[in-house]
Amino acid sequence: MGSIHPPLVVPEGGVVFGDNASTAPTTPDVSTSPSPLLGPDFKADIGRSCLPEIVRSVIEDITRPIHNVCCVGAGYVGGPTAAVMAYQNPQLRVTVVDKNEQRIRRWNSKHLPIYEPGLGDIVRIARDGSNRFFFRSDPDNVDYLYHDTMTSVPARQPNLFFSTKVAQCIREADIVLISVNTPTKSKGAGAGSATDMTAFEAVTSEVAQCARPGTIIVEKSTVPCRTADFIERTLAMNRPGVNFDILSNPEFLAAGTAMKDLMFPDRVLIGSSTTQSGRRAAEALASIYAAWVPRSRIITTNVYSSELSKLVANSMLAQRISSINSISAICEKTGADVDEIATSIGCDPRIGDKFLKAGIGFGGSCFKKDILSLVYLAESLGLDEVGEYWRQVVKMNEYQRDRFARRVVKCLNNTLVGKKITLLGYAFKANTSDTRESPALEIIKTLLEEGPKEIAIFDPCCNPVVVRNEIKELLRDQPALKEDGGPIEIYSSAYTACENSNAVLITTECDEFRNTPEKTPSQKPAKLADPRPFAQQAAEPKDPTETEILSLHKYLLTQSAGAHPDDDPLRRYRPEPACDDDCPDCGLIKTSGYSTAGNSDENRPKEKLDWSKIAYHMQKPMWLFDGKGIIDVAEMAKLNFQVKSVGR
Repeated sequence: MGSIHPPLVVPEGGVVFGDNASTAPTTPDVSTSPSPLLGPDFKADIGRSCLPEIVRSVIEDITRPIHNVCCVGAGYVGGPTAAVMAYQNPQLRVTVVDKNEQRIRRWNSKHLPIYEPGLGDIVRIARDGSNRFFFRSDPDNVDYLYHDTMTSVPARQPNLFFSTKVAQCIREADIVLISVNTPTKSKGAGAGSATDMTAFEAVTSEVAQCARPGTIIVEKSTVPCRTADFIERTLAMNRPGVNFDILSNPEFLAAGTAMKDLMFPDRVLIGSSTTQSGRRAAEALASIYAAWVPRSRIITTNVYSSELSKLVANSMLAQRISSINSISAICEKTGADVDEIATSIGCDPRIGDKFLKAGIGFGGSCFKKDILSLVYLAESLGLDEVGEYWRQVVKMNEYQRDRFARRVVKCLNNTLVGKKITLLGYAFKANTSDTRESPALEIIKTLLEEGPKEIAIFDPCCNPVVVRNEIKELLRDQPALKEDGGPIEIYSSAYTACENSNAVLITTECDEFRNTPEKTPSQKPAKLADPRPFAQQAAEPKDPTETEILSLHKYLLTQSAGAHPDDDPLRRYRPEPACDDDCPDCGLIKTSGYSTAGNSDENRPKEKLDWSKIAYHMQKPMWLFDGKGIIDVAEMAKLNFQVKSVGR
C-alpha cells in the first residue's frame, strides 16, 4: 500500500509536529498542565503568554510535540481505540472523556462497559500500570546460571485515563479524537437516511471553544463526506484566525474482533488537507500508529476520500451479504444449497470467499446506518439512481430477516398461540455484547404479533439483566416482558431457555451453539506457538514490544488450563480499582453471574451445548431454525430434530 503524500522523516525517539523535526524524546507528562513547548529558553525568549492567540498559534504549530491525546466519546470505538493507543505508546498521556458518568465509572473499574475479547488485558496495563517482571528469553535455554537467559521488563506507569471533565481535557490535548455516536436521523429533514450529527456538532463546538491553538482535530466517528468543511467553519466562527488542522481517521473495526483489528490492522487511513500544515498533522498522527503498525499499512489521502472510504467500505461488505442472501431465497425454492454455491464462487479469486455466508442478515450499528448515509449523499447530489441502488441492499436485508420469521410461523402451522419459542442469541454477532440493530430484536417483534405463550432468549455474551432492561425500553409501547404481562423471558442458561420449547431459533453464530462433528487432528486449528525468542531480540538485543509481550501472555494462558486463575501468567498486573460497597455492577454479578458488559470470561474454554439434552426436554415435534448456518443437519436428524436452514 502506498501514500499519496510522502511521509516526513521522523527521528528515532521523537514525534514530529511542525516545520522542524524534534529529536526530543516523548516522555510522559502526567501533570494536568498543557504539554510544554520544546526548549524552555525558546519559550522564555518569545514571551508566549504576552502574545496574541494568532501569533501563539503559529509558534505552537512550529514547535509543539505530541504528548497528550484526548478522545471524546467512551463508546465501542473511542474506548478500545484509545486503550490500544495508550498501550502501544507508554510515552503518551491518553484521556477518554464522556459526559456519561456511569460509563466513565465503569471504565475506571473492573466492570468495563463493553465486552470485546482482549480488551480487558490492554486496559489493565494502560490504565493501571504494570509491575516489573521477568521471563525466559529462549524457552529452549534452561541454563539459569547465566543472567542473559532472562529478560527483564520494567514497570510502567498508567497512561490511560477516563474522565467526565470534557472541557479541561480538550484544553490539555495536542490531538483531539472525536468519537461520538452518529446514528441515522429518526425525524426531520432526511429522516431515515441522513446522519444525525447532533452529538458530533455539540462536541465540535466545545472543541472550538476549548482547544489550544494548533491542536489537531481528528474525525473518528463515521461522518458524511465533507464533514471536515463543517468543522473548519465551526472553528473559524469561534476562533477566527487561529490555526487548527483537521484529519479524518475512520475506524475499520468489527464487533467481536475489534481488539485484533486494532492491534493488527490491514490498513490505517488518515485523510488530511493537501497543505503543508495538513500533511504535517497527518504525519503526527501516523507517528503514533507507527509504534505498532508497519508504515506500509498507513495510507494517507485527502480528507474527503478518507471520509467517503468508510461509508463505501461498509456498504460494499453489506452488499455482499445481501447478494448471497438473495440467492439463498432462490435455493430454498429450487433445492440448491447456498453454502455449496458460496464455496464454488468463492474459489474465484476475483470474488473471494469473504462475506458469503447466508443468514438472517446483517446487524450492528454500522452497516445499515452507513448505507443510508451513502443513499442520502447520493440523493442530495441529484444521483437518485445511485441512491436507489444502495437502498436495495437495506431492503434485501430486511426481506431476509422477515422471511426467516415468516418461515418459523409457517412451519408451526401458522400459529404460535400456546407455544414456546426460544432464541439462542441476542447480540447481532458472536463474541460481543453489542445488541444495536440486532436482527434478533426485529424477529422478536414479528413473533410477538403471533401471540406466543413464551419467547425465551439466551445469549452467552449478554447479561440477562441488561437485555431485560433493553427490551423493556425498546418495546415500551406494549407489554413485552413476562413481569409486565408479556411473553418474553430472559435466561442465563441455554438449557432452561430451551426446556419445553416447541422451536429453537439460532440467531447468533456463537461457537457454543455449533454441533459440527469433532475435527480430526489435521483439521483442528493450530495451537498458539511460543513467540520466543522474539524476532527483534534474536537479531539484536532490544526490549520486547508491547505486542510481543501480549502474545507471550496469551501463549502462556493456553499452556496449562487453570494454572493462572487470575489470568496473569507473567505476574504483570497491578490490582484493579476497588469498588464501593454499593457498586451496582458487583450487584449484577451476584444476582446474574454476568458482568455489566456480558460474559467476559474469555480465557476459559467454551463448552458446546449438549443438543441431546436439549432434545430430551423439548416438545415434539422438535423444530430447529438455523439462521446462521452453523448446524450440521445430518447430525441433528439423528436426534429427530426437524431442521430448517437458510438457503437449504
